[in-house]
Amino acid sequence: MEAFTLSFALLLAMSSADGIWLLAGGALALLLILTAGLLKRRSGWIIGSVLQVGVIAYGFVVTAMFSMGALYTALWIAAIVVGRKGEAARARLSGR
Repeated sequence: MEAFTLSFALLLAMSSADGIWLLAGGALALLLILTAGLLKRRSGWIIGSVLQVGVIAYGFVVTAMFSMGALYTALWIAAIVVGRKGEAARARLSGR
């Protein structure tokens, strides 16, 4: 979803941004899609966290991405927190 949102932001940026910012946004959207496959490893979580900063920073190109990036970052943090709680509960139930 986040990559699609960034892709739509690229459409908005086409009229006002330089080509380098369009290329950077496209690369960021592609990296967001590729990172989804790495989320089974710790490195995927680290890369995903770094990409969240990039999504917020794209707000300097398309202003709406400040709020959308903050929203997706909040969802990212919530997923990490809830996931850790779920893993802890599963470990307690399985007797580890």
